[in-house]
Amino acid sequence: MFRLHWLIPSAALALLACDRATAPDIESPGNLTYRLDASGDPQAPAGLLLEWDPVNESRLSVYRVYSRATDGAPFDLRASTTSTTFHDVGKPDLDYYVTAYLDNNRESARSNTVRIDERLRLPAPATLTSISLNGAVHLAWADNAFTTRPSGFRWYRVYSTSYSLDQNLCGTSWSIEGTTVSSEFLATNMSNGVPRCFAVSAESQEGFESLWSPLRADTPRPDARNILMYPFSVDPTRAGFRFWQDANGDGKVGPLELGIVADGNRTDIDFRIEVDASNRVWLKPVRTTPTPTRVAQYGNAPISDLTSIDVAPADNAFSTTAIEAVAGWGYVFKMSGGDQYARFGGLRIGHASKDYVIFDWSYQTDPGNPELRVGGGVNDYEGGVTVIQK
Repeated sequence: MFRLHWLIPSAALALLACDRATAPDIESPGNLTYRLDASGDPQAPAGLLLEWDPVNESRLSVYRVYSRATDGAPFDLRASTTSTTFHDVGKPDLDYYVTAYLDNNRESARSNTVRIDERLRLPAPATLTSISLNGAVHLAWADNAFTTRPSGFRWYRVYSTSYSLDQNLCGTSWSIEGTTVSSEFLATNMSNGVPRCFAVSAESQEGFESLWSPLRADTPRPDARNILMYPFSVDPTRAGFRFWQDANGDGKVGPLELGIVADGNRTDIDFRIEVDASNRVWLKPVRTTPTPTRVAQYGNAPISDLTSIDVAPADNAFSTTAIEAVAGWGYVFKMSGGDQYARFGGLRIGHASKDYVIFDWSYQTDPGNPELRVGGGVNDYEGGVTVIQK
């Protein structure tokens, strides 16, 4: 819809406001409502959109929009328009009303007055969590903004920016990932190994944007499901595994360089699968150069999914000693990436027997980044974000 706005010098606006002759017999614009334009900064909305019902009057010339910045101040003529909407750019005034102005210089009584009441702002989402995925990040947050005022809730706004792992700091150039009425969001089309920082706000029906949730950093990483391998005694050609091998020496992770099932006799694999005399299955670290590959059990109980594997355990939890592979349990490998930074891989065993093993794996391509599914614990990078909340 095209809208015509007439911008009138402020001196003329004041004169018109004083000289108008209000005619009570003329129909007034009805059902004046407003909605703010969220900007990402709850203290500075991008603008305000007013809407009202049309007046059925053949001699209607324009609608006049009046506003005042403070309570008790006189109203000034803000603008005139032939549309039944008006967009006020920037921070809005406190109160607005609209009249119908006829071509015989008669003006209707005012419409209802709307107040831009900041008390209608919803609370910020109290928490924000994430799950690292392959080329994506799943976000979830507390739904307290909706439950506080369900009838006034519109949607959540999801923002992201860059993240420096070394400085533990989010960037300053935020962009909106999307909006959702749910308390979760899947951010897709993301680059593996590239950290991002996220935040969520709640927007009311009136367009008031809440303060932001706690900030959350996360890093997508590759993964694969249901990998079939065999113990060394069953099929040595499919008993070895390497998370990443830089085949062309460029330091970049290519899709054919990840999750390599290899001969268990190789000395450059990260681990091989073995079975002992009691038919217990073991994951044995193999590679020793440039630094030894080490393994640690993740947590002290089985995990429901590969994505349950959180930040890598503390360094003293890792060992070069073989570890028993038990169905349902998670494991984390710490290995060399050929430079000064360690690399981390996650494993969840789906099935382990003397005949074969099935597992899911993940690998963090960001050098030195222990995030496999970002969360709490040692090196809790998202929990430790130190940027100032907007």
